[in-house]
Amino acid sequence: MPLLVMNLASLTGHLYLSPDFEWIGSHYASIAFGTATLVEVLAYYIPWLNHILDLIASPAAIIAGIIATASMVTDISPFLKWTLAVIAGGGVAAIVQAVTVTLRTKSSALTAGAGNVLVSSVELAGSVITALLAIVLPVLSLILVLLLCIFAIWKAGPFFFGRMKIK
Repeated sequence: MPLLVMNLASLTGHLYLSPDFEWIGSHYASIAFGTATLVEVLAYYIPWLNHILDLIASPAAIIAGIIATASMVTDISPFLKWTLAVIAGGGVAAIVQAVTVTLRTKSSALTAGAGNVLVSSVELAGSVITALLAIVLPVLSLILVLLLCIFAIWKAGPFFFGRMKIK
C-alpha cells in the first residue's frame, strides 16, 4: 500500500523521488503496485490465504521499507543513504509487520479466523493513513510510527527477554 501511495503522489507531482527511483512514479509501477495492493486487501479477508501471504509479505515489507526510504533520501553519500534505508526503513517495516502478523495470528487462534476481518480492516486503515500522512505531514507520521514501534517493543520485550528483576 505505501508504494502505491508513493506512486500516485509522484504521478500527481506531490512527491519528488531520487533519480535512481523515478521508476516508482511510472505508469507500469501503478499497475504493478495496484494489482499487488488489490490482491493483498482481498487476501486480508480470507484467513488461510492471509497467513500464506504473510510468509511472503514479511520479507517483502522489509524490502519495500528499505526501497521507500532510499527513494526519498537525496543529496547524501550512497553509504549513508543505504545505511539509513536499511536501519530506519527496513527496521521500522520489520517491527510493524511483526506486530500485524502477531495480531492476526492471535486473532486466528482466539476467534478461529472470525476476528481477522476486524484486525485486517484496522491494519488497512492504518496503512492508508500512515502512507498519506508520510506524504502530507511527514514529521507527524514519523512520530506516530516511532511511538508504535516503542509500544510494540515495550509490549514484546518481556516475551523475548523474559522478566528482568531490578535490584
